[in-house]
Amino acid sequence: MKRLASKRVVSGWLFGLGLVMACTSALAADPVRIGWIGPLTGPSADFGVPMLNGAKLAVDEINAAGGYMGRPLELIIKDDTGVPDVGLARSKELVTEKVTATVGFCNTGVAMKSLDVFQNSKTPLIVPCATGTPITEKYPAPESYIFRTSARDAIQAPFVVEDIVSRGWTKVAVFADTTAYGEAGLNDVIKALAAKNLKPAHVARFALGVKDLSSELKAAQTAGAQVIFSYTVGPENAVIARDRQALGWKVPQVGAWPLSFPFFIDGAKEAAEGALMAQTFIAEPSNERRRAFLSAYGRKYKVTRISVPMAAAQAYDTVYLLTYAVLGIRNADLSGPSVKAALENIPRIYYGVTATHQQPFTKEDKDAVSSNMLVMGMVKNGAVTFAYPEDKTKNLFVQRKK
Repeated sequence: MKRLASKRVVSGWLFGLGLVMACTSALAADPVRIGWIGPLTGPSADFGVPMLNGAKLAVDEINAAGGYMGRPLELIIKDDTGVPDVGLARSKELVTEKVTATVGFCNTGVAMKSLDVFQNSKTPLIVPCATGTPITEKYPAPESYIFRTSARDAIQAPFVVEDIVSRGWTKVAVFADTTAYGEAGLNDVIKALAAKNLKPAHVARFALGVKDLSSELKAAQTAGAQVIFSYTVGPENAVIARDRQALGWKVPQVGAWPLSFPFFIDGAKEAAEGALMAQTFIAEPSNERRRAFLSAYGRKYKVTRISVPMAAAQAYDTVYLLTYAVLGIRNADLSGPSVKAALENIPRIYYGVTATHQQPFTKEDKDAVSSNMLVMGMVKNGAVTFAYPEDKTKNLFVQRKK
């Protein structure tokens, strides 16, 4: 019965797309080539793989309903390994292979290295994972071909700061890595604290791969910090948690969405319990759309748990938003400028997994996610759940952009 209900929901989404062409004609036509780029190997594969799986799930559903004007969607997949120079080379390949648009990037530093490739070739790029604020700020919005469906750090950091201040924690230690992601995140946290007339009690910077942060934690403890705000995307989050536990220092750890990653939860184990982080999607069947997505993902990939649910759900929604956009192009002009204009003027409401998207992009705004779409997640019993009962209730209704 549950499986049937999931199929009905998916069918409803596809009907809403207006995809009524026969599957056989779709298979016979030239495919619409969509680039995909992200880390499938290396340390960031934990969220690169679910990002790809979410995109593939959406493509399969759309193709089953007829694709775009009888043409199937085809993903052209590139592994950037989480390394900026590799990402740059793979991005150039995608442009050379003349993709209609590209869905990609998990790492802010990798994305930043490649943005010029997409902008200069007028190839739309939609970023479903990387959250560094500078990604959608590099070019003036009206001319920009860079779109995003993940929550930029400029809204994640204030969202988390608002929460910790409401809890009475005003002495904040900020631990940020020295990557482009950590640098941008640190700046966003400092700005968010300044808006509350606060300054960090202590700032620690560290390189990726660090194994011991006990001295920096002792310094933060001496400074009287009441909470640790960490900004790093890898196992260093777990190093902070384990070293804090070893010191016997019982202060909470908060941060952006990487605190929901296996690197942190599995790496820190009991030291991760109680950690708080910003989320656009928590893998609980809180409404029918999410239940259908989780069921379809589990069946397709034979898993009971998605390693990074936000990466999968945001990539899934991204492919659908791109499809909604190109369905508005009735003359089959899938050139870069045409697709850019279509993304800025999506005519239909998309009832997605992470949000209800009504005009997610405009010529002046390339970020689809607003702060009202965020909820606070908490690590509990080795998994991420809602930090507040009211967020769980709110999550019954998928939020729209404000």
